[in-house]
Amino acid sequence: MIPAAIPEIKKILYATDLSENARFAFGYAMSLANRYGAGITILHVLEDVSHFADSLVINIIGQKKWDELRKSNEQEVIDTIRGRLSNFCEDVSRDLPECPFITDEILVKVGNPAEEILKQVEKRDFDMVVMGAHGQGFIEDAIMGSVSRRVVRRCKKPVLVIRIPD
Repeated sequence: MIPAAIPEIKKILYATDLSENARFAFGYAMSLANRYGAGITILHVLEDVSHFADSLVINIIGQKKWDELRKSNEQEVIDTIRGRLSNFCEDVSRDLPECPFITDEILVKVGNPAEEILKQVEKRDFDMVVMGAHGQGFIEDAIMGSVSRRVVRRCKKPVLVIRIPD
């Protein structure tokens, strides 16, 4: 039997897809951070280009040119998203002054969203993950809810999945 213990929550990873519903799920991360005096790290993962698309472009423009384009454009996109997330935090703080929170860091990574979330949890030793789920129908749930399902299944830390109301 596992002994009862009060969990200490000091580091929360909030994973966002930047959708319109992100603010709703962020409210839960913010509330938990406020309640426990925890810091929030915000993570957005840019899904990498599929292997098939990658191969097509390489065949057309060549590996060297493709690598140059990706590197220059990728950093510009990351900087833009990081700015957008920073503005998002400022807006939420201004709108809800009664629920202050600390943003420890804003991360923008490239790769498989579920894998990158799991990697960051392990690497940075977060106490929990908060993320939204989009399931509003069979097809949407099967496709869009797959990231949250994979994270819940494989994460060694607690994961709070916020279902967006219909």
